[in-house]
Amino acid sequence: MYQKLIETISKLPNVNEERKKILQPLADFVQQKTNQKQEVNINFICTHNSRRSHLSQVWAQVAAVNYGLSNVHCYSGGTEETALFPKIAETLTQQGFHILKIADNKNPIHAIKYSDNALPLIGFSKKYDSPFNPVSAFAAVMTCSQADGGCPFIAGAEKRLPINFEDPKISDGTAEQNQVYADSSLQIAAEMFYIFSTIKL
Repeated sequence: MYQKLIETISKLPNVNEERKKILQPLADFVQQKTNQKQEVNINFICTHNSRRSHLSQVWAQVAAVNYGLSNVHCYSGGTEETALFPKIAETLTQQGFHILKIADNKNPIHAIKYSDNALPLIGFSKKYDSPFNPVSAFAAVMTCSQADGGCPFIAGAEKRLPINFEDPKISDGTAEQNQVYADSSLQIAAEMFYIFSTIKL
């Protein structure tokens, strides 16, 4: 991994006991699939697939790699397609990722790299049932309450798990925006690292 990313990971905040209980069902899903020597597919879903779902996808994949789980594949989607919000790419870059924009249109496509020699994550906004995402045998993780309420049924999902995060969008246009986005990313990173730290190979 890139050195700056390693430094960010080394300073992640602690996860409190209340959040650990919320995260446990996803840890259980990963552990069960790992025990059965099956692929672990996780689709992080939010309304616009622009902020929290991307942060969750990226940090979960990096956490899985960090703990040696090669059977984990992370995706993201929304109840509607918009675009990856630019501040998310900017925040991840500041925290140590290398991001290359590989298509520039109203819904840009980004290659998100955590290591020079690793396959990049592909970041762009899409609906949760996009052909880019798995169609069956996956955990649907609802990262916002709006998507959780608006999508009572996710076709093909083996598990549907609510892990809601506060939307950093509330800070858009304020002096606190940079800090709010950084803190949101670090909270999500800490929780994804906690989940994968509990998995026994």
